[in-house]
Amino acid sequence: MSFNIGLSGIRAASSDLNITGNNIANASTVGFKSARAEFGDVYAASILGTGSNAQGSGVVLNNVAQIFTQGNINYTENSLDLAINGNGFFVTSNNGALSYTRAGYFGTDREGFIVNNLGGRLQGYGVNAVTGRINEGVPTDLRVDTRAANPNRTSVINSTLNLNSSSVRPVAAQNTYDSTYAQAYRDHLVDIGADPDAPTAEQRAAADGIAAAAARTAANTTAVANFDPSDSSTYNSSTSVTVYDSLGNSHVMSKYFIKTDANTWDMHVLIDGRNLAGVAATDPEFSSEPYQLRFNAAGALVAGQTTTIPEWRPLDANGQPAGAELQELTLDLTGSSQYASGFGVTSVVQDGYTTGELAGLEIDDQGMLIARYTNGQTKTQGQLVLATFANQQGLKPLGDTAWAQSSASGEPVVGAPGSGTLGMVQSGALEQSNVDLSEMLINLIVAQRNYQANAKTIQTEDAVTQTIINLR
Repeated sequence: MSFNIGLSGIRAASSDLNITGNNIANASTVGFKSARAEFGDVYAASILGTGSNAQGSGVVLNNVAQIFTQGNINYTENSLDLAINGNGFFVTSNNGALSYTRAGYFGTDREGFIVNNLGGRLQGYGVNAVTGRINEGVPTDLRVDTRAANPNRTSVINSTLNLNSSSVRPVAAQNTYDSTYAQAYRDHLVDIGADPDAPTAEQRAAADGIAAAAARTAANTTAVANFDPSDSSTYNSSTSVTVYDSLGNSHVMSKYFIKTDANTWDMHVLIDGRNLAGVAATDPEFSSEPYQLRFNAAGALVAGQTTTIPEWRPLDANGQPAGAELQELTLDLTGSSQYASGFGVTSVVQDGYTTGELAGLEIDDQGMLIARYTNGQTKTQGQLVLATFANQQGLKPLGDTAWAQSSASGEPVVGAPGSGTLGMVQSGALEQSNVDLSEMLINLIVAQRNYQANAKTIQTEDAVTQTIINLR
């Protein structure tokens, strides 16, 4: 019996060496999980069990257990290299056969599917083409959509600015105001039979009100008639913003501000140097109808906060229809002010953008696959899923750092990273092997000595047997 006991010990030590050697060999394998040998003693037993003084019959390898502890995370320069920080496995499909791995070597194949280095397709949730929301449900093959992003036409332009309260009317408008005021003042006094050179206080006040009203009207008419976007003396301030039509063509919207009276301003809006009717500023028939802005005594905008352009027809560089849709534009100046400081735009936001080519991919810690485009926009194209099991030790190793479900592991629990007990995903990183080389080298020494000791058991048993054989 001692021969069998020693032989079982040698087999056990050899298995221990094999397992330790395999751990050492995979010390640099991404996603590899180390294993350990679990042994059990052997006793000969009858139906009634073993006796109280039963002698052991050796050792047996009960299990090769995987150690699913976290490996170190190393960062790379590939955004599709993925690491799991916490619990869970990536789910991959090879022609419908699912496997589970911690190795995050991923890239794209010629069809745009996200695959690992063995061609298995990464599984995740797709995106609803209409709503753009994640379709949480049955996972599918994740695929990168390389098509250009659709443009979005501008509908709202939000601007916040300050108009200088110390500004005066443009020169031509002010000259018209002064001359009209003087003439209207004198004409009124003459009309009522008053002495133009020595009116009473009451006559002077009445004449001033009538003259000022006439002068404002005339000055405003002059300001509108003289407005020329190429002549800065015909307006006080200006600012521009790029807007987009339904085809993604860019256009420059310019706003020109002219002070018409205390706390009152005219705003002229031009797009690509044309008025909203499409007439170019260089055309002799050019004219621009202004929008009025009014501020209160505290400098806050109280009228003209929102201006709607009901139908703008985009034109090309030659002034011909660009083929884009008619669109409504809303200019929102809410929050603008009129203080005694220089003109300045504090913020400007418009909601349109041109078409864009795919510039890169990112995956956030919740597994969202986000595409970046050359127009500065982003789009969610899916969300990868992770899986966990009630008994990870029951998973069946497939090699290539992959495991398969088994009856012992139970059914996979699939969900988005960060949900339930699932860990988070780190993009641009890989999880290294969890092998502790120092521990493995010590295990080699222990296994070697166990092997030698069991060999000594056989040698001793051989000597005893030889002694018995030599008895006469």
